Amino acid sequence: NDSMDTCNKISKYMQKVGYECRIMGVPKTIDNDLNGTDHCPGFASAAKYIATSCAEVWQDAHVYDTGMVTVIEIMGRHAGWLAGSAALASVAGCGPDLVYLPEVDFDMDQFVKDVTDIYNKTGKCMVAVSEGIHYADGRFVSEAETSATDGFGHAQLGGLAVKLADIIKNKTGAKVRGIELSLLQRCGSHVGSKTDIDEAFLAGKTAVEAAVAGTTDKMVAFQCSREGGYKCETVLQPLDIVANFEKKVPREWINEAGNGVKQEFIDYVLPLIQGEANGPKEHSLPRFARLKKVLTTDM
Repeated sequence: NDSMDTCNKISKYMQKVGYECRIMGVPKTIDNDLNGTDHCPGFASAAKYIATSCAEVWQDAHVYDTGMVTVIEIMGRHAGWLAGSAALASVAGCGPDLVYLPEVDFDMDQFVKDVTDIYNKTGKCMVAVSEGIHYADGRFVSEAETSATDGFGHAQLGGLAVKLADIIKNKTGAKVRGIELSLLQRCGSHVGSKTDIDEAFLAGKTAVEAAVAGTTDKMVAFQCSREGGYKCETVLQPLDIVANFEKKVPREWINEAGNGVKQEFIDYVLPLIQGEANGPKEHSLPRFARLKKVLTTDM
């Protein structure tokens, strides 16, 4: 989102000063919150990592007869696409019992009741929460909102899982674990989606071809159909309809109680995570590109 705003500003400046420079935006945010495109490259692989991790945590929690509550904190400041993707694990029968997104105001008392009801009934409860959940007055629930900011001036969030885990433990006396996926969810390429990788290459290829053909001031976007099989094609969108507009999870894709997602959400994301990345390995570990940095003055 911020990157597309930067592209838009650079493009407008170049036009203003009369400098010929073609600017093409290539979306890549795992937050999936860009306007004007069905989804963003990177989102699907992050979603697949999140769903896989949640399924594995569920399995671990259910190995023991001991009662347990698990709170998993997932990225997403204002849009809940990533946290909602935890529900994909439900397709395999091991998804979270509760999912909380920033699209719905958070009520701490109701949260405690939701968790307690499930825990008292089953002896287990797994919760997926977006880092950006907030109260009705707009305050982030996370206690780690500090003066620290990222490169775009946004407050850095964190510590939510630990905070909620402590509250649940004090209220119920249950064994509670707070897990923050943090950076792992955006760099877990070992469970990347082949569909996502192929579309990322397609987006880059489309951007280069458009720029070479003389196009500027556009962002590559995806236009997709899911009826009768998943199909995706690229289109070009004006940068000014993308910059600083956030695409959020539709309220109608979230259940009435605001603590889970509906089938429409699953149907939207599931086709995007299909296929295995199968990247190159070295000693059975992922092999990453090793770039030789050369100064232009040395060439």
